Amino acid sequence: MGNPGIRGLYALTPDEHDTARLTRLVEEALDGGARLVQYRNKIASPRLRREQAESLLTVCRRAGVPLIVNDDLACAVAIGADGVHLGRDDGDIAAARASMPGKLLGVSCYNEISRAVAAQRAGADYVAFGRFFDSVTKPGDIRASIGLVAEAKRHVHVPIVAIGGITLDETPALIAGGVDAVAVISALFSSADVRAAARRFADLFAGAKQ
Repeated sequence: MGNPGIRGLYALTPDEHDTARLTRLVEEALDGGARLVQYRNKIASPRLRREQAESLLTVCRRAGVPLIVNDDLACAVAIGADGVHLGRDDGDIAAARASMPGKLLGVSCYNEISRAVAAQRAGADYVAFGRFFDSVTKPGDIRASIGLVAEAKRHVHVPIVAIGGITLDETPALIAGGVDAVAVISALFSSADVRAAARRFADLFAGAKQ
């Protein structure tokens, strides 16, 4: 049950003004084995966001990997993205499901299993919990525990994504705890070799029992 394609490294893009550089970084992550890409840019103008999302959609389509747009349903629909990811304040989940039939819908659930259950009921294809560790991107966000994942799996039957401060060192424990994918920004895109970093994350999932 759930979407079996949601497993492994889920690359979340950094805030980057330079579209060419961002596209190149994502291409390296895809070459290394990223299985999903989420376009996330909290500082871009609507015009730049559209430009970058379209550029990333092209490279993701070439790689056969879904591009999911973070918190901007209108942009996701306009460019024909493969999905959208919604946080608490990003709009109605059921409305997003109706706007993007057949596309991937992800929902941030923080540390709330009840929100994950409601998201699944409204049509979410995966739910994300976190932050699990100290995060440069979201230092003040709600904390989640690995134990929460096991409890969540008793109530939801869609893939579970972990987010927040995740590095290579923490990933094996998350996989063992039942996480289907890890959403990573800094440990991937701040690496001196993005392709190699992506490959190391991908190898951790390849070596784990499914």
